[in-house]
Amino acid sequence: MPGPDDEAALRRSERILFLVLAVLIWPFIAVGIVAGWGFVVWMYYLFTGPPGPV
Repeated sequence: MPGPDDEAALRRSERILFLVLAVLIWPFIAVGIVAGWGFVVWMYYLFTGPPGPV
C-alpha cells in the first residue's frame, strides 16, 4: 500500500509534467499547427490563384 511519501512524490512529478507540457511542449505544437495550416493555404493559392472575382 502506498504511503504518504509515495503520494507526495507522485503529485510532485505530475505537477512537473504538467508544467513541462503547458509551458514548453504545447506552445510549440500550437505554433507548428498554425504554421502548417498557413503553408497549406499558401500552397493552395500558389496552384489555384487568389480567391475573389477575376
